[in-house]
Amino acid sequence: MNVTTLKREWFFNTQRDIMSGALVGLALIPEAIAFSIIAGVDPKVGLYASFIIAVITAFLGGRPGSISAATGAMALLMIDLVKNHGLQYLFAATLLTGVFQLIFGFLKVGQYMKFVPKAVMIGYVNALAILIFLAQLPQLTNVPITVYVLTILSLAIIYILPRFTTVVPSPLVALAVMTIAAITLKLDVPTVGDMGELPTALPIFSLPQVPLTVETLNKILPYSLTLAIVGLLASFLTASLVDEMTDTPSDKNQEAKGQGIANIVTAFFGGMAGCGMIGQSVINIKSGGRGRLSTFAAGIFLLIAILFLQDWVKQMPMAALVAVMIMVSIGTFRWSSFQNIPRIPRTDTAVMVTTMLVIIFTRNFALGVLIGILMSSIFFSRKIAQLVFVDKVLRDNGNHRIYNVSGQIFFISRDELLDSFDFTEQVQKVTIDLTHAHLWDQGAAEVLDKAVLKFRRQGIEVELLGLNEPSATLLNKLTSSL
Repeated sequence: MNVTTLKREWFFNTQRDIMSGALVGLALIPEAIAFSIIAGVDPKVGLYASFIIAVITAFLGGRPGSISAATGAMALLMIDLVKNHGLQYLFAATLLTGVFQLIFGFLKVGQYMKFVPKAVMIGYVNALAILIFLAQLPQLTNVPITVYVLTILSLAIIYILPRFTTVVPSPLVALAVMTIAAITLKLDVPTVGDMGELPTALPIFSLPQVPLTVETLNKILPYSLTLAIVGLLASFLTASLVDEMTDTPSDKNQEAKGQGIANIVTAFFGGMAGCGMIGQSVINIKSGGRGRLSTFAAGIFLLIAILFLQDWVKQMPMAALVAVMIMVSIGTFRWSSFQNIPRIPRTDTAVMVTTMLVIIFTRNFALGVLIGILMSSIFFSRKIAQLVFVDKVLRDNGNHRIYNVSGQIFFISRDELLDSFDFTEQVQKVTIDLTHAHLWDQGAAEVLDKAVLKFRRQGIEVELLGLNEPSATLLNKLTSSL
């Protein structure tokens, strides 16, 4: 790494990167604890993971300014593994998850992110924003009126302070002011300390205590593969969102490698698998963070906070953190996606809304994205199928019919093509000109073969013209076996 790279990726925005990193580091604490509880493990597992993953991806990740740590999406996938096999198998699964992600990085799977449609990404982001907001509701249910007052005051600081100064991120100011107020006034409100015990020492290197057998592999393999895929999907979508917010590119393949190495390392230090966090990345970018230093600072401040500032952090009111996360949900949600509904294709709206609803009701981000991609593929295929044109010309005193076919011929467009031919017309010869067409699959070859046979049964001579080489090869291979 030369001086130019250091300056470009690390020290071009030093003050704001450190400030935003401090805010993110503090915001990570209750989330890491909550995600640990979801997974059924001790809070230190999520806290250690968040520290290690943030620091390693700061150096090895492919998207400066993106935040990676322990996440809810990953925690949800660990519940059964921990319940059925125990904590050590989680560490082993985390290790294998990292290996898979590293392999995916070398296989350059990041390049396939371009196949995720915009509507799916918007649905994903909107669902995440709603889930972030819904996750705050338990902190606002059956609580003293003081909690609502602190939340409202925190939101007021977050949104009003930037009108006067942006030297210090307003969410960080809100956290500091509300914590001082809660301590000084001795307010009886839920605090970070109520979420669980914070660790008091650095993580220690240890190998996962599991048998090195095929049986162990069979137990962890399904979980690890799922974690690897969901983790990379979340990380790639996070990177794409940060790309858009900062108008700068990212290296998705390097991101996959960085996530893989981070998960491998965290498995050896008592941490759970993690991935890119859209919510925390939005906090970072909106607070002024841009470079790798902001991600590194988030990890370091998290460690400092849980080891050296425990007494202060434990007294931090959850109401202030809830306000920060409400700000994140509001900032994450793409409000323009609904304002633009009258101007965008209905199919895009259907994909976006379906993706969003599936994720919200199932809490399964991978399933929502998969269904969204499938819907987009079906709608796109249908559109392409409708772009098959057949121009009909009659020559030689009505004895020679020429069909000039143009467009993409595949299984969906086969019916449109077949309906374009008139098999009852009394002619002596039919020419099907495919100069401006392309055959893509077995369905295309089959419908063309079917058309030729139907014409010949009527005693009509048939000639095929203009087949490009790939189409001709496909036709010759498949029709010979039909």
